[in-house]
Amino acid sequence: MSAWWPAADVFAGFAWPWLLLALPLPWLARRLLPPARRASAALRVPYGERLDAIAGVGGFARGGHAAWWLWLAWALLCVAAARPQQLGEAVQPPQTGRDLMLAVDLSGSMGEEDMALGGAVVDRLTAAKAVIADFLDRRAGDRVGLIVFGQKAYALAPLTLDRESVRQQLRDSVVGLAGRETAIGDAIGLAVKRLRAQPDGQRVLILLTDGVSNAGQLDPSKAAELARDSGVRVHTIAFGGEGGGLSVFGFRMPMPGGDDTMDEATLKRIADTTGGRAFRARNTDELAGIYAEINRLEPVQRPGERVQPRLERYPWPLAAALLCGLLGFVLPRGLRRRLRERMA
Repeated sequence: MSAWWPAADVFAGFAWPWLLLALPLPWLARRLLPPARRASAALRVPYGERLDAIAGVGGFARGGHAAWWLWLAWALLCVAAARPQQLGEAVQPPQTGRDLMLAVDLSGSMGEEDMALGGAVVDRLTAAKAVIADFLDRRAGDRVGLIVFGQKAYALAPLTLDRESVRQQLRDSVVGLAGRETAIGDAIGLAVKRLRAQPDGQRVLILLTDGVSNAGQLDPSKAAELARDSGVRVHTIAFGGEGGGLSVFGFRMPMPGGDDTMDEATLKRIADTTGGRAFRARNTDELAGIYAEINRLEPVQRPGERVQPRLERYPWPLAAALLCGLLGFVLPRGLRRRLRERMA
């Protein structure tokens, strides 16, 4: 609404109406407090009464013109302090659609440089970071968390609306940070634990790995059953080129601690058990397409309940109070000046 002051049908009342009880305070103070005792004049002049009249013209104590301005200023200050509010136009904000947990593999094989990104050849983890960062930009309104796993699984970021903090934690992750092996089952179990602690709703885990589960305490199949029973849907992404190991002069050499194969069957079984989808990405473009597909499968926004925001309108009575107070002090000075000129 463009009106500077609310109309009767949109006025929402006061946020702190109890402050309006301060309206009669000046009147009570004048009535109940003893009057100020005037000191005896050391020097009396014949025109003393006329000087008193000049000093008191328009004064607050004598009920002159200034008194009305100051009373009005006080009333407006009380109104401003009570915070008058107006109902704005109804809006329909989006509601959070998902509690989304990202699980990223940091095992040794993620350091293999077999991905193209921006015209350069980079390792798998760097390519995954770039794609996931773009995916996070599309998830405004979701609570997102981050788990990294290698030999063990660790939660780097809890479920939060602050996607920038999740992006920063992902950016700081390096290969081998959680060990050079791959504990897929433990990663799923930790994600389920974090998601299960949240209120009921759509709980989703997106797990990216390039290897075979060869570490951890929890078997991936058991972890998938746990996720299914907890209402967590798991989307799995098998990421990496056709061969494992490092390419040296055209020959493939296995990386220490890395996986030479990829267990796509296990990843598909995990997804099928939990109601998710299993994907295979052999390069950065395919990975970007997979995250775009997941973004469509897991919509972010759905219409929420229509609400009317409360707009603060206290600046207007506050400005009017300052103007009235200024007039209450300026106008009596003008009257005194004219009286002095008349006496001269």
